[in-house]
Amino acid sequence: MSDLCPVYAPFFSGMGCMSAMVFCAFGASYGTAKSSVGIAQTSILRPNDMVKNCIPVVMAGIIGIYGLVISVSISNSVKEIMPLYQSFMHLSAGLAVGLSGLAAGFAVGVIGDAGVRGTGQQPKLYVGMVLILIFAEVLGLYGLIVALIMTSRANQVSSSICGL
Repeated sequence: MSDLCPVYAPFFSGMGCMSAMVFCAFGASYGTAKSSVGIAQTSILRPNDMVKNCIPVVMAGIIGIYGLVISVSISNSVKEIMPLYQSFMHLSAGLAVGLSGLAAGFAVGVIGDAGVRGTGQQPKLYVGMVLILIFAEVLGLYGLIVALIMTSRANQVSSSICGL
């Protein structure tokens, strides 16, 4: 063990893996729950539009997949002895996708709830709701892209730093 490869380095990679999955799951579950309330209420008045109005739930679920992708990517790179730089990059990548997924999930939930209720009263609002949902979803995608760049950069670090 050296100062560049301490025994506790894999802990930070594990925290990055956990952060990616947990925060994205929080965002996805909030987005699903919040928009489902609007879907249930709107389906009372317009039951034929229920499937069409499930778009926010699908988009919220995609946010959870972002966290899963980064968690798997990080967990495949964790080793017993690894450079501290690599593990900090894993933590940063997990936080990047996790927190942006949390924010995107909140946005999708609020927009989905209000948009579905508005669409129930005025069907012409549907295209606008979908457009706004896309812009909310892309916030999570930005976090995924940054996290993918960070994990690929972290995996370029050679284990020879640790004397292996």
